Amino acid sequence: MKHLLLLGAGHAHVQVLKRSAELVRHGALPPKITLVTPHPRQLYSGMVPGFVAGHYALEQCVIALEPLLAGTPVRWLQHSVSALDASHNQVTLDDGTVLDFDWLSVNTGAVQDRQRLEAQMPGVREHGLFVRPIEAFGALWPRVVELGQTRALRLALVGGGAAGIELAMAVRQRLPGASVTLLTGGNTLAGNYPPALQARVLRALKHRQITVLIDAASGFAAGEVQLASGARLACDVPLIATGAQAPAWLQSSGLALDTQGFIAVDAYLRSTSHAHVFAAGDVSSRVDRPVARSGVYAVRAGAALTVNLGAALAGQALQPHQPPQHTLNLLSCGNQEAIASWGPLSAQGRWVWWLKDHIDRGFIRRYQPRSHQG
Repeated sequence: MKHLLLLGAGHAHVQVLKRSAELVRHGALPPKITLVTPHPRQLYSGMVPGFVAGHYALEQCVIALEPLLAGTPVRWLQHSVSALDASHNQVTLDDGTVLDFDWLSVNTGAVQDRQRLEAQMPGVREHGLFVRPIEAFGALWPRVVELGQTRALRLALVGGGAAGIELAMAVRQRLPGASVTLLTGGNTLAGNYPPALQARVLRALKHRQITVLIDAASGFAAGEVQLASGARLACDVPLIATGAQAPAWLQSSGLALDTQGFIAVDAYLRSTSHAHVFAAGDVSSRVDRPVARSGVYAVRAGAALTVNLGAALAGQALQPHQPPQHTLNLLSCGNQEAIASWGPLSAQGRWVWWLKDHIDRGFIRRYQPRSHQG
């Protein structure tokens, strides 16, 4: 009996899981499917800024796995991966269990490599609050809020990408008496976006009295962030929202990887070195058409991954996945206002927040029975 192993319950895999029972009935997937993921629920990243700002309870932002898997043939193992041997079709789990597979799909997401970041910024492991894994951050953030209700905190967001920008404004909304600083890593703020959107973001941050420093963190100590410029920034809680890295276990997997260590996949979301391995989302990298690591692309890849897994196992032709040239990007501004961008176009207002809220809640409803929604 063929065995399909799913690593991770990311945005693409929840779509595979949603359709797994139907696909097995039609012979598109094997009856033996195993899911490996360490958490009993998937925290939807698009709603994290709203959770930080206080607009959502944590339970409103999650997809519980148990009801999603009900009625499916999927066996779930609540573990993490410690090693992958793609050539010998084996995965080793954190408890030492070795799983054999015939087909593998990886959607674990990227990580924040604490060892690598500690080498770059000494003290970050001891003093930093990491945004990833999101589940751990979601459990720790309420403690920061409680502390902020007893005294005015000094918070620093380390990372000038979309995550750092949204979280900075969410922190301002939730802790209005706090001092909030955004460190861009020495790069242009929102450098991946068009100039018009960069200007909107900068105005939004200034309006909310968030200090923006075109500087990078070089180290951490109790009560301060050491900067690359030589200055020291007083800080009680540094939130680490830097760019994510590939999981360390990929290095010895035997899979073809890109220069940053992510799984190299083709237009069919299939490994360029192992035809029985697929990957989607932040853990992968398209060699034919690079796209940004974004939840928008991960969600869109889910349908293509579902189709191609079924086709590959049935010996049928695969369908290329064509990411759209432009996507609708929505940056929340903390106070139920948001900024939208579509290619060179941008807009801002409460109506953008309403649109984002509608899309985010819709994603949760689609993959979670109503009785389990917050």
